[in-house]
Amino acid sequence: MRAWIPGTSQSWFCGLALILLPATVVPGGDQTEKVRNDKVLVVEQTLAPGEALSLPGERAGVVVYLDAGSVETTPSQGKSRTEAVKRGDVIFQPPQSGTMKNAGSVALWVVWTEYLGKGSSETWGPAGLAPNYKVIFENQYGRVYDIQMAAGKSEPLHRHHDRVIICLSGAELEHVLPDGRKENATLKTGEIAWRRATTHIGHNLGKTDLWVIAIEPK
Repeated sequence: MRAWIPGTSQSWFCGLALILLPATVVPGGDQTEKVRNDKVLVVEQTLAPGEALSLPGERAGVVVYLDAGSVETTPSQGKSRTEAVKRGDVIFQPPQSGTMKNAGSVALWVVWTEYLGKGSSETWGPAGLAPNYKVIFENQYGRVYDIQMAAGKSEPLHRHHDRVIICLSGAELEHVLPDGRKENATLKTGEIAWRRATTHIGHNLGKTDLWVIAIEPK
């Protein structure tokens, strides 16, 4: 897993605000809206080899790669650059225009989450999260973290804000709420969904490891 943040040498690498403008897509792509509310718009996109998309740059967002591949990006002002990406790579894209193309020989599966709010100056850091969670980045728009829990393992009491979940490895789960109630849940690999804020203890009851990227908008 990698994350690129604005201000680094790779700060421009790959945003996907482009997928919100299907008229600019080269035919052959497969695009599905997964979540839309007052905080985020989430789109799942499969880019065919050579398919190019435009970055309108109107809002900030986060792209999560569900496949490995190669991406060529061209900012509105600057030179094109080709970068390799891995499954699970997470990238913050500030509002910035340009174009992106799948430079590989196979289809590339990505998820773009666009922030619809203005954000907040509040800082959350790792507060409230389980010890096994890893904060990938946080800024005025939101907090993004990596959740991994091995089969048969548990998490102590922790809390989440409203969030987008992108599941890279599914599992059978049990959530124990503060009042003692238990809720069973199944997350499937490739599942993309919106979850409301909650506080719970987590158990992985299945035989597969859990891997989820969580995106909490501010």
